[in-house]
Amino acid sequence: MVIHELAQQTGVSAKTIRYYESIDLLPRPKRALNNYRQYEPSDVERLRFIASARALGFSLEDISEILAARDHGIAPCQRVLDTIGQRINEIDQRVASLLTMLDLLNKLHSEGTILPLDDVNGEHCICYLLKTYHDTAQLTILKGELFND
Repeated sequence: MVIHELAQQTGVSAKTIRYYESIDLLPRPKRALNNYRQYEPSDVERLRFIASARALGFSLEDISEILAARDHGIAPCQRVLDTIGQRINEIDQRVASLLTMLDLLNKLHSEGTILPLDDVNGEHCICYLLKTYHDTAQLTILKGELFND
Protein backbone atom coordinates (compact mmCIF):
# COMPACT_ATOMS: atom_id res chain seq x y z
CA MET A 1 0.00 0.00 0.00
CA VAL A 2 1.14 3.57 -0.61
CA ILE A 3 1.39 6.32 2.00
CA HIS A 4 -2.05 7.85 1.44
CA GLU A 5 -3.64 4.40 1.94
CA LEU A 6 -1.68 3.94 5.16
CA ALA A 7 -2.80 7.39 6.27
CA GLN A 8 -6.44 6.54 5.52
CA GLN A 9 -6.31 3.25 7.41
CA THR A 10 -4.67 4.74 10.51
CA GLY A 11 -5.90 8.34 10.64
CA VAL A 12 -2.29 9.55 10.72
CA SER A 13 -1.28 12.16 8.15
CA ALA A 14 1.27 11.37 5.47
CA LYS A 15 3.49 14.14 6.84
CA THR A 16 3.45 12.54 10.30
CA ILE A 17 4.14 9.11 8.81
CA ARG A 18 7.21 10.49 7.05
CA TYR A 19 8.30 12.13 10.31
CA TYR A 20 7.93 8.86 12.23
CA GLU A 21 10.08 7.20 9.58
CA SER A 22 12.73 9.92 9.94
CA ILE A 23 13.00 9.30 13.71
CA ASP A 24 12.91 5.51 13.23
CA LEU A 25 9.56 4.83 14.91
CA LEU A 26 8.48 3.30 11.63
CA PRO A 27 10.90 1.25 9.55
CA ARG A 28 11.89 2.74 6.24
CA PRO A 29 9.52 1.21 3.68
CA LYS A 30 10.57 -0.51 0.50
CA ARG A 31 10.27 1.58 -2.64
CA ALA A 32 8.38 0.65 -5.80
CA LEU A 33 9.85 1.20 -9.25
CA ASN A 34 8.19 4.62 -9.32
CA ASN A 35 9.97 5.37 -5.99
CA TYR A 36 6.69 5.42 -4.03
CA ARG A 37 6.86 4.07 -0.50
CA GLN A 38 5.35 0.59 -0.20
CA TYR A 39 3.94 -0.27 3.24
CA GLU A 40 3.11 -3.66 4.74
CA PRO A 41 0.14 -4.65 6.91
CA SER A 42 2.55 -4.74 9.87
CA ASP A 43 3.12 -1.01 9.34
CA VAL A 44 -0.61 -0.40 9.83
CA GLU A 45 -0.55 -2.16 13.21
CA ARG A 46 2.64 -0.42 14.31
CA LEU A 47 1.30 2.98 13.32
CA ARG A 48 -2.00 2.32 15.11
CA PHE A 49 -0.04 1.51 18.26
CA ILE A 50 1.98 4.73 17.90
CA ALA A 51 -1.16 6.81 17.29
CA SER A 52 -2.95 5.29 20.28
CA ALA A 53 0.03 5.78 22.56
CA ARG A 54 0.39 9.41 21.43
CA ALA A 55 -3.32 10.01 22.04
CA LEU A 56 -2.78 8.80 25.63
CA GLY A 57 0.09 11.23 26.09
CA PHE A 58 3.03 8.85 25.72
CA SER A 59 6.18 10.66 24.64
CA LEU A 60 7.92 9.73 21.41
CA GLU A 61 10.85 8.57 23.54
CA ASP A 62 8.58 6.22 25.52
CA ILE A 63 7.08 4.85 22.33
CA SER A 64 10.50 4.39 20.79
CA GLU A 65 11.71 2.38 23.79
CA ILE A 66 8.59 0.22 23.80
CA LEU A 67 8.86 -0.50 20.08
CA ALA A 68 12.60 -1.16 20.31
CA ALA A 69 12.01 -3.74 23.02
CA ARG A 70 9.37 -5.49 20.91
CA ASP A 71 11.65 -5.33 17.85
CA HIS A 72 14.34 -7.10 19.91
CA GLY A 73 11.95 -9.84 21.01
CA ILE A 74 11.40 -8.44 24.51
CA ALA A 75 7.86 -8.05 25.80
CA PRO A 76 7.45 -4.34 26.66
CA CYS A 77 4.34 -4.83 28.79
CA GLN A 78 5.94 -3.70 32.08
CA ARG A 79 7.34 -0.60 30.34
CA VAL A 80 3.85 0.19 29.01
CA LEU A 81 2.34 -0.24 32.48
CA ASP A 82 5.04 1.97 34.02
CA THR A 83 4.38 4.67 31.43
CA ILE A 84 0.65 4.51 32.05
CA GLY A 85 1.32 4.86 35.79
CA GLN A 86 3.47 7.93 35.15
CA ARG A 87 0.74 9.47 32.99
CA ILE A 88 -1.84 8.82 35.74
CA ASN A 89 0.38 10.60 38.28
CA GLU A 90 0.94 13.55 35.93
CA ILE A 91 -2.77 13.87 35.26
CA ASP A 92 -3.61 13.61 38.98
CA GLN A 93 -1.21 16.48 39.67
CA ARG A 94 -2.67 18.59 36.88
CA VAL A 95 -6.22 17.91 38.05
CA ALA A 96 -5.30 18.94 41.59
CA SER A 97 -3.70 22.13 40.27
CA LEU A 98 -6.70 22.88 38.09
CA LEU A 99 -9.11 22.35 41.00
CA THR A 100 -7.05 24.74 43.12
CA MET A 101 -7.07 27.26 40.28
CA LEU A 102 -10.84 26.81 39.90
CA ASP A 103 -11.34 27.51 43.60
CA LEU A 104 -9.17 30.62 43.38
CA LEU A 105 -11.03 31.89 40.31
CA ASN A 106 -14.39 31.27 41.97
CA LYS A 107 -13.25 33.28 45.01
CA LEU A 108 -12.02 36.10 42.80
CA HIS A 109 -15.28 36.12 40.89
CA SER A 110 -17.39 36.15 44.06
CA GLU A 111 -15.35 38.95 45.57
CA GLY A 112 -15.30 40.87 42.31
CA THR A 113 -19.05 40.84 41.81
CA ILE A 114 -19.63 42.97 44.91
CA LEU A 115 -17.10 45.62 43.88
CA PRO A 116 -17.81 48.64 41.67
CA LEU A 117 -17.59 48.15 37.92
CA ASP A 118 -16.82 51.77 37.12
CA ASP A 119 -13.48 52.25 38.92
CA VAL A 120 -11.36 53.71 36.12
CA ASN A 121 -8.24 53.88 38.33
CA GLY A 122 -8.52 50.20 39.30
CA GLU A 123 -8.13 50.85 43.01
CA HIS A 124 -11.37 49.37 44.38
CA CYS A 125 -12.53 46.86 41.76
CA ILE A 126 -11.86 43.39 40.45
CA CYS A 127 -8.74 44.70 38.66
CA TYR A 128 -7.22 45.58 42.03
CA LEU A 129 -8.10 42.12 43.37
CA LEU A 130 -6.55 40.47 40.36
CA LYS A 131 -3.38 42.49 40.80
CA THR A 132 -3.31 41.60 44.51
CA TYR A 133 -3.88 37.88 43.90
CA HIS A 134 -1.16 37.90 41.28
CA ASP A 135 1.33 38.86 43.96
CA THR A 136 0.46 35.95 46.25
CA ALA A 137 2.59 32.87 46.51
CA GLN A 138 -0.42 30.65 45.85
CA LEU A 139 -1.02 32.06 42.39
CA THR A 140 2.70 31.94 41.58
CA ILE A 141 2.82 28.27 42.52
CA LEU A 142 -0.28 27.50 40.48
CA LYS A 143 1.02 29.42 37.51
CA GLY A 144 4.22 27.38 37.61
CA GLU A 145 2.42 24.05 37.90
CA LEU A 146 -0.13 24.77 35.22
CA PHE A 147 1.89 26.54 32.59
CA ASN A 148 5.40 25.11 32.69
CA ASP A 149 4.59 22.17 30.43
